[in-house]
Amino acid sequence: MNKKPYFKSGGLVLLLGCGLTFATFAQEVNPKFPLIPYPTSLTPGKGAFALTADTKIVSASRRFDNESVQLNLLLQGYLGKPLKKGVTEEHNIVLKYDASVTSPEGYNLTITSNKIVLAAKEPAGMFRGVETIRQLLPADEHSRVLLKKISLPGVSIADQPAYAWRGMHLDVSRHFFSVAYLKKFIDLMALYKFNKFHLHLTDDQGWRIEIKKYPKLTEEGAWRTFNNQDTVCMKRSKTNPDFVIDPKHIIHKNGKTLYGGFYTQVEMKGVVAYALARHIDIIPEIDMPGHMMAAINSYPFLTSNGENKWGPLFTTPICPCKETTFEFAQNVFTEIMAIFPSQYIHIGGDEVDRSSWAIADSCKTLMEKENIKTTAQLQSYFINRMEKFFNAKGRKLIGWDEILEDGISPTAMVMYWRSWVPDAPIKAGKNGNLVVMSPGDPLYFDNEPDRNSLNAVYHFNPIPAKLTAKEARNIVGAQANTWSEKIPTENRADYMVFPRMTALAEVLWTNKKDYEGYMERLKMNFPRLDALNVSYRLADISGLVEQNVFTDQAILNPQKPIANLTLRYTTDGSLPKSTSAVLNGPLVISKNTFVKLAAFTPMGRRGDVYDLHYKQQDLAVPVATFTAKPGLLCNYYPGSYKSSRLMAGKAGEVITVDSVAVPKQVKAPSFGLKYQGYLDIPQDGIYSFFLNCDDGGILNIAGREVVDNDGPHGPFEKSGQVALKKGLQPIGLDFIEGGGGYTLKLKYSLNGAQPQDIPSSWLKH
Repeated sequence: MNKKPYFKSGGLVLLLGCGLTFATFAQEVNPKFPLIPYPTSLTPGKGAFALTADTKIVSASRRFDNESVQLNLLLQGYLGKPLKKGVTEEHNIVLKYDASVTSPEGYNLTITSNKIVLAAKEPAGMFRGVETIRQLLPADEHSRVLLKKISLPGVSIADQPAYAWRGMHLDVSRHFFSVAYLKKFIDLMALYKFNKFHLHLTDDQGWRIEIKKYPKLTEEGAWRTFNNQDTVCMKRSKTNPDFVIDPKHIIHKNGKTLYGGFYTQVEMKGVVAYALARHIDIIPEIDMPGHMMAAINSYPFLTSNGENKWGPLFTTPICPCKETTFEFAQNVFTEIMAIFPSQYIHIGGDEVDRSSWAIADSCKTLMEKENIKTTAQLQSYFINRMEKFFNAKGRKLIGWDEILEDGISPTAMVMYWRSWVPDAPIKAGKNGNLVVMSPGDPLYFDNEPDRNSLNAVYHFNPIPAKLTAKEARNIVGAQANTWSEKIPTENRADYMVFPRMTALAEVLWTNKKDYEGYMERLKMNFPRLDALNVSYRLADISGLVEQNVFTDQAILNPQKPIANLTLRYTTDGSLPKSTSAVLNGPLVISKNTFVKLAAFTPMGRRGDVYDLHYKQQDLAVPVATFTAKPGLLCNYYPGSYKSSRLMAGKAGEVITVDSVAVPKQVKAPSFGLKYQGYLDIPQDGIYSFFLNCDDGGILNIAGREVVDNDGPHGPFEKSGQVALKKGLQPIGLDFIEGGGGYTLKLKYSLNGAQPQDIPSSWLKH
């Protein structure tokens, strides 16, 4: 969350599958059915239905009028004109009411050579079925070449979601996104059957929604001079155009260059209507009492002392001890509720620097009056009072998991994000609160993706292990968060979200594990994403190591992850272009060389650039044989470090460990670790090591730096090689954690084999 820098309206229904453990199932990937998320049940049928401009849509129930319109709009893109309404079922598309479908979002779809029948009880279910038909249609939804006939394969599908809350989040405060992009985002959510769009509208860096009672919130609060987040993007834009600050959101006023933007209430009502037509609720977040600098700058009466500044980590919050604060908050949320019909309103409640409250006379007076002992209880007072206001307006409150501190009512919903506080969702579940799981690892999509990211999202289990089956029913689903500090463009947002969104879609709808099948279906989804102009992250080129070594020569011969991609490379330090040399066979390397490699789509879009360094190296001689004890020594340094290289002084504790992982003895929120000892290498060879950490780490073996993955950053893997002789080889690993991740994994590979955990028998000291 700021390591974030890091239900259908009217009711939330707990659906079948909540609280169940994941099952592994295998399904043969049929190219006729590239469906994500995969249906609950799919049985291929015989033949196919021939859809033409003469086909009609038959619907006897007015309750599905919107879904009929949505289906017709979709088909018009292929056929060039809308389908007419029909009466007879034969040779037509039938939308049918079916009272036996128990799930509000469930549907049954039957396609034969004679007709298509889509049956549901509720409009939401009917629409999810329409989106399934959408994925069975040709990938190019907006082709200029109109089709005379579309063949839809015979099939029988019975489908419903596993979780009621299937959410995506977008932060429009740090960097702003257009109305057109919000609608594109909603359309893609609909494609993959998400139903909750959490829109983070306000923060220290910008206020993005018009509030008529407080016009300065957008007149002033929606604009800023360039800040340190912008400069980070500007630096990265030198090699990646996706980081160029979007000129659409830059203005010049009073001699200043300002970045920003906001949505008028009319604009946002249009976005809300667009989402509701696709059965997606927009959950607005107005973050209080912290993260309010954009408002406080214009309305300084909101703080305890009229001042606004950054503390060690966060900004001064609004004051919960003044009635003027509650008047402001209630006025703001009253206008928000008039725009957003969602049952849930998000109040934030995270990362509050309460130090100003501790010394304010107004807070001392209120605390004495209300018998409040701590500033944490004071925050609970604010949250609970705002919840009562929400409830009086017929709405419900949702907040980040900090609202659990010092007590909340069991009627508030909790959104869990702090991975390093694993008992928070357990505490909430036992308290009776509904919980949306959104842990930073792996569901912060602003964390830089690597080759492990899709796998991590796909294998995420929303249900904490320590909950009983009854308590687990309070886990209503999950969502992924995309914080935009380092996402200044819509192309970059696409890259960070896709294809990870598709993996989460399958977790929350299908709730069954078939990663290999999913990956094959994902490949078949890429052409549709291309047609929808989604700048998704291209598939990883497997088998690559950043820092390579060789004794005589090395051979670079990666395989294309998808057949239609082209691999291009340079050796002069320049970035690969669509005109660079093609790597279509083995490249022999016999001297120290830098290679930059990237995959290109047929349209010329470039994927990630792989920086590959090749260095000639002799096999390292092991240390003299001596009696070694099992395990590595782990030196524990409590404290905050910005770099692994900055750890100094005497370790607070020395722990013997049998694996490279954060020891259980480590309790500090921020710390450093130094692992020392030897690896008992079993045979001569070139060894590859893969270091995945959050925040930073540096690996040295045999006195040689193998991997530099220093921080701070989210979970991310880097790799390197070292030439080793059999025997005891010194190892040193320095690792820092700034608070929030606790990810530390080290794997190895020999001679290009699959990476695996380092055996504990190798670890000596």
